[in-house]
Amino acid sequence: MCGLMSKSAGSVTGEFGWVEVNGVRYGYDIIIHTNGRVSRRETELSLPYRSEYFHTPLSEAELPFLLEERPERVIIGSGWKGMMSVTPKATELLEGYPFSMQLTDRAIQQVNQAEGRFVAILHLTC
Repeated sequence: MCGLMSKSAGSVTGEFGWVEVNGVRYGYDIIIHTNGRVSRRETELSLPYRSEYFHTPLSEAELPFLLEERPERVIIGSGWKGMMSVTPKATELLEGYPFSMQLTDRAIQQVNQAEGRFVAILHLTC
């Protein structure tokens, strides 16, 4: 089981522009780590790729922490309208893990049902 996230179902909720994890509200993209810690998604690392995409994508520059955490699964919320893309190199890196990418509301449902060591990357807008 995964730290804080595995202790109670329904510990993540959200709507466009915000997400609440274990009672703490965030108004920016987040990462839920394998130990349950929540951190801000470092979108500025992917800004150099923005000219190739409609919005700032999830790039490999944001993902080195996966090598250290070694999750059993990665859950990606691509936004409420699914507008966040993933760069090809990030996709290659993610293929080393079972991963799923869907709208953020569906990703939140997966987080609440997930067991084991997982990472969740949640885009909160678009």
